Amino acid sequence: MGKEMTVGEAIELLSACDPHARLRLAMNPFFPMAHRPHQLIQSADETGRPVVYLAEGRDADTQLGHLPPDVAVKLAWHSPVQPPPRRARRSAGANRT
Repeated sequence: MGKEMTVGEAIELLSACDPHARLRLAMNPFFPMAHRPHQLIQSADETGRPVVYLAEGRDADTQLGHLPPDVAVKLAWHSPVQPPPRRARRSAGANRT
């Protein structure tokens, strides 16, 4: 299991962001979608350690659509896509031998 982010680390990362920027959740690396967070709940895990959950809402507009491709690439969920190399085009009157 990978290292879990703490609330303190999240606050530190968020403090470098525009405080007026909207907050989104990026979910599902295989079919990346953007979601609108709705609630923040404090609880405890099975060992009694404190845990904070950021949850999406239940409204129909909670899922905002596909995650922008550049975000999926920055998250390393998708590889950068390169356009195919350009080939010289043949003209309509070219000899075909």
